[in-house]
Amino acid sequence: MIGIDLIKTSRMDHLIERFGEKALLKFLSENEIKLVKNNKTAAGFWAVKEAVSKALGVGIGSQCSFHDILISKTAKGAPKIKLSEKITQEFNVKNASISITHDGEYAIAVAAIEVT
Repeated sequence: MIGIDLIKTSRMDHLIERFGEKALLKFLSENEIKLVKNNKTAAGFWAVKEAVSKALGVGIGSQCSFHDILISKTAKGAPKIKLSEKITQEFNVKNASISITHDGEYAIAVAAIEVT
């Protein structure tokens, strides 16, 4: 299953200007916030979580929350995700991979989910 999301980075700028770190806590864990270098990074992380939820076929909501999807980095700095046990079991997830890119005012993420 594949999901994709696009976000205009100015949307993240406005969210953070208005709510500060509370905005980040809405969709990121404290460890994820430590990885955020700037608002463009935060926008990319938002896009990842949206793309993953779309790949699962449910979107962000009661079946899959932002906090069911955890972003980290490999030793070489590439983004990777870990899904909550609830999501892994409910959707029979075998493997998941992501990619994030930024271009101008946009952040784009793609997620590929392999199920059993």
